[in-house]
Amino acid sequence: TRYGNPAHTVAEAAVAELEGVDAALLFASGMAAITTSIFALVKSGDHIVAQRDIYGGATKFLSQWLPKMGVETTFVDTTEYEQHARAIRPNTKLLYLESPTNPTLKVVDLRKAAALAKQHSLITMIDSTFATPINQRPAEFGIDLVMHSGTKYFGGHSDLICGIVAGRRDMIENIHESRTVLGSCMDPHAAFLLLRGIKTVAVRVQRQNENALRVAEFLRAHPKVKRVHYPFLEGHPQRALAMEQMAGGGGVLSFEVDGTGEDARHLSEALHLFTLAPSLGGVDSLVSLPVLTSHAMISPEARQKMGVTEQLIRLSVGIENADDLIADLEQGLAVVSTTRQHAQVG
Repeated sequence: TRYGNPAHTVAEAAVAELEGVDAALLFASGMAAITTSIFALVKSGDHIVAQRDIYGGATKFLSQWLPKMGVETTFVDTTEYEQHARAIRPNTKLLYLESPTNPTLKVVDLRKAAALAKQHSLITMIDSTFATPINQRPAEFGIDLVMHSGTKYFGGHSDLICGIVAGRRDMIENIHESRTVLGSCMDPHAAFLLLRGIKTVAVRVQRQNENALRVAEFLRAHPKVKRVHYPFLEGHPQRALAMEQMAGGGGVLSFEVDGTGEDARHLSEALHLFTLAPSLGGVDSLVSLPVLTSHAMISPEARQKMGVTEQLIRLSVGIENADDLIADLEQGLAVVSTTRQHAQVG
């Protein structure tokens, strides 16, 4: 039933243990987890403070759907904590976070965010999909609720759709009631697939951490790459913070080609081991263009503020041999250079 089932119960207990929290809930998708939870936490007349750099679907929900129900959201710069504080109002109920961010891999100071929220009696909720509990356990830093798109690293094989929220038991019970009413529960077979994925998540994520760092280091040194975003890469503005609160940098990175949006598209299509697809977190490496996928529904002006340019490419690094992945990127970048030279000659 939509109240729950044995497969849910076992999987939810496993997720809660991984996150080090009281309880967890499964949902039909990551967006179902976000929307159902927020519906349970706020009411008409309330206010939310959210990072500007969050998943595009969450941005659309907060900025276009919640206002219809009388809930307003103020978006602030991810790492400007004074902005977070100034945005808080007497009717603010929720501080919504994401770390590392999609797709520019900014890192939030979780202790600082949690302390600010507690000072103003706010609930904190974070999308920790990119990190996974293998790399980051936000509850240890004082965050109330941790959300994941379980479709990604928890599932690990790109064959299920799932959302997860984990945290304090009283809040989870409140959200459970909301899930029952809205019918946003996950089906039992998907819960079975999730349990299969949980058994190997630590092994997979550790390999993806290693591969992604090697790929990031290769790209940083390439003359056709303008900028690389990866939390554990030397030169990342929050590298010290990332290494303090994360065990690994995760399997996702993004980079800007030194060229045009057309060059970025050509590169994404020239790769052989990286499949062109909008998802992430699975054992197979994927490539996507955020302006056409995760952030397509956001205005160009908002994307520009986030640093999501037409030249930005996002990679989800899998568990393949890192040397093979690097060789694929090298040939892809060479193809782009050749295509550009031919265009200039023509």
